[in-house]
Amino acid sequence: MFNNHDTTRNAFMLTGLLAHKGYDWWWHSFTAQDEETGEDKPFFIEFFICNPALAEDEPVLGQLPENREKGKYPSYLMVKAGCWGEGKMQLHRFFSLKNVRIHPSAPYEVEAEDCYATENSLRGSIHITEEEKETHPEWMCDSGDIEWNLEIDKQIAFNVGYGASKPLRGAEAFAMYWHAEGMKSAFKGTITCNGRKYIVTPEKSYGYADKNWGRDFTSPWVWLSSNCLVSKVTGKKLENSVFDIGGGRPKIYFVPLDRRLLGVFYYEGKEYDFNFSHVWLNVKTEFSFEEKEDTVSWRVRQENKYAVMETEISCNKKDMLLVNYEAPDGTKRHNRLWNGGNGYGTIKLYDKQGSETVLVDEIEATHIGCEYGEYDD
Repeated sequence: MFNNHDTTRNAFMLTGLLAHKGYDWWWHSFTAQDEETGEDKPFFIEFFICNPALAEDEPVLGQLPENREKGKYPSYLMVKAGCWGEGKMQLHRFFSLKNVRIHPSAPYEVEAEDCYATENSLRGSIHITEEEKETHPEWMCDSGDIEWNLEIDKQIAFNVGYGASKPLRGAEAFAMYWHAEGMKSAFKGTITCNGRKYIVTPEKSYGYADKNWGRDFTSPWVWLSSNCLVSKVTGKKLENSVFDIGGGRPKIYFVPLDRRLLGVFYYEGKEYDFNFSHVWLNVKTEFSFEEKEDTVSWRVRQENKYAVMETEISCNKKDMLLVNYEAPDGTKRHNRLWNGGNGYGTIKLYDKQGSETVLVDEIEATHIGCEYGEYDD
């Protein structure tokens, strides 16, 4: 059963070796409505911690030339926030980890000045001028202003299991771990972006919250998820459903596995599990990514002993960002990491009945969080 809430897996993980060479982040994405026009606008907020044991009085930025020359690894809390679509942007605010309060166990809590994140609340602000953006390319961000005050209700979880559990903290078998405590989340509150106010309501937030941690990033890097789903068979909105697909090419003890994905569909209370690490399910996965002039597209086919899920997703490039991260060793490996919140597409879900597959539903998905990036080893 993957819908198993466990806040210990959402706790701060950078202990032991990972404190010196590791990252830990909490990601949140959701949709808000313009207070004046009612128009949808997708946003994201992330708290990213890197190499806490290497903290100095000021944030240590891995892309700063003088730090690269000295061989310094990055160390900071980076608060990342922004939006997709018209006026898309990613903003970064950095704090020395000497000035950050981090609760060492579950439930997690991170606080630096007015930026605050817990299991059920988010507050903060970022203000980057055009001059600061041009003067500090090492910040890896755009210019703009954003403030937020939000509550979160994490309703359905994707508990990946297999190595992402508390007993393996410090063992670092995998290079990158994943836990989605709020695969389906309801957000509530307000967000102000470049002078416009947006209202966030639980019914129309289509929210998502997960975390990753480890010593390096996967390549390829795949993520697709949405809980804004409508059955093409009945025409009705699926109120108690969500799908989530992630992964790419995991590494265990530095040895890369074949291209693999973790995928699930919580369909109106029934769990469809395509987690490759659950060997008893005999999961098989095929996936591809295509970049065209105006769009990017994902095709994923996952099969287990009992079911099949076929996913086809696209997103307009004009609505997307190329998001920036640096790895704990200071390298910036992903330089073309497509990231969006305006994805759209269809999912076909089948049950296996003997030698036949029977269509359960064909689902139209919108407000899809989507990501893809790949780099040469």
